Amino acid sequence: MLAYANAAKIPTDWTFYCSLGQPGSLDQEARNLGARVVYSPVPLSNKRWFLSALRKELRKGKYDVVHCHHDLMSAAYLISAAGIPLNKRIVHVHNADEALPTPSLLKRRMLREPMRQMCLQMSDRVVGISNHTLDTFLAGRRRRPERDCVHYYGVDPAPFEKATADRARFRRDCNLPENALILLFAGRVVPEKNPVFVIDVLSRLRALEPDVFAVFAGDGSLVGDVVARAKALNVENALRILGWRNDVAEVMSCCDWFILPHPEEPREGFGLSVVEAQLAGLHLLLSQGVANDPLLPTASFRRLSLSDDPDLWAGAAMQLLRGPSPSRWSAIAALRNSPMDMGQALSGLLGLYR
Repeated sequence: MLAYANAAKIPTDWTFYCSLGQPGSLDQEARNLGARVVYSPVPLSNKRWFLSALRKELRKGKYDVVHCHHDLMSAAYLISAAGIPLNKRIVHVHNADEALPTPSLLKRRMLREPMRQMCLQMSDRVVGISNHTLDTFLAGRRRRPERDCVHYYGVDPAPFEKATADRARFRRDCNLPENALILLFAGRVVPEKNPVFVIDVLSRLRALEPDVFAVFAGDGSLVGDVVARAKALNVENALRILGWRNDVAEVMSCCDWFILPHPEEPREGFGLSVVEAQLAGLHLLLSQGVANDPLLPTASFRRLSLSDDPDLWAGAAMQLLRGPSPSRWSAIAALRNSPMDMGQALSGLLGLYR
């Protein structure tokens, strides 16, 4: 959003206050675009002094808006801002898991509702990244039209417009046959994405079509489990794990299917990779745990339950493959007419501040 605003010559004055307290990979890029990046001098675990340090920064910076992006934890930032003259206090909810940074299940249960109430009562706006995310955060309460709304991520289609989709070269680079059909998992290889299930689907797919291979573009705590499952099902030779890639648009554009078997509870907040997979022209295999919001009118997809046998997932994949090939350009055109268009998303974001 910051880069898009700069390119469009729309003035912004944004400061990123980083609760982790240490440098991140996009800090210098943000500074180059004119933003300030401030690290908390106190770790979040030291609650009293963390809140005090944030309050000091809020007073010193004389900000107009505080935009809290930490779901239920935004309550802590609102407490820090109490009594400070601000034009807007916004709580932006990105996840539907309602997680809190404590290992104690009892504390999470005790704190969840009081922190939700603080967010609802102390903020001027509550914003969700999807309908499901907002409604989950409201926990059965009716939306207040003047205060509660959905604001979608802005998605830049430029990398997909520029992608060459050199399928032959990508297969050579991955040491795959030239005619390989590729099932892609892209993102964090962690329990909340359910990546091990992909290997079960891969095994059944190869029984239907021996030229199917799975590519994982990402990393995470379950990489070892994914490899172990592939060995157990004797499909290790059909698995390629690429790690994190900076050319995701190119990788996606060289594959055939995108799969996201996200657990059904809690559901995924939005699913940015689902949008990207459509812009790359992929068929989609999605669980019931993926929100509807990221699906464009042009999407070629099947939604299945995780209780369905992997055979059903494999059969759905082959049915999609036999159907019309998704058009990258139709998906890009549909994106430009959606709230995920960069211009519309920036306009909506700045509208929250006004």
